[in-house]
Amino acid sequence: MMLRKSTIELAKESMKFSAGHFTVFSKEIRENLHGHNYNVYAAITTIVDDVGLSFDYRFYKTKLLNLCSSLNETVIIPKLCKYLSIHSSDKYVHVNFNNEEMLFLKRDVTLLNISNVTVEELSFWILEEIKKDKKELEANRISALTIKVFSGPGKSGSASWEQV
Repeated sequence: MMLRKSTIELAKESMKFSAGHFTVFSKEIRENLHGHNYNVYAAITTIVDDVGLSFDYRFYKTKLLNLCSSLNETVIIPKLCKYLSIHSSDKYVHVNFNNEEMLFLKRDVTLLNISNVTVEELSFWILEEIKKDKKELEANRISALTIKVFSGPGKSGSASWEQV
């Protein structure tokens, strides 16, 4: 039988999160704090077996839902932004930018290992989180992944990975 590949696309209504953020443009310019209702999309490419099934995609649906849940109703702060200085006290996260100090309750903040809070960086972060489950990727014969994060209708950033 000929090897057949297929791409499963996940874009569930529940794959979303609402989060506050600001984008940093330079060492002196940033957006004001604001928020978005983000949606997440995944495309997973694999082999279709001889019974017409590629894989049970519930693992990835659950993984994406959990990632969205971890970001929901928080302010996302990019830990790797070279223009921010971040430190924590008992109750607060202190974020310094261009001689401004922003103070957030710890419980309201998600610190991510990203360099800025943009749809492209969020898509790379989600992609890397999914790739951590190497056993699942191998077991499901996944050869490519694409993650898109939408910050509104018609505006998204994406990140892709392909097994070489």
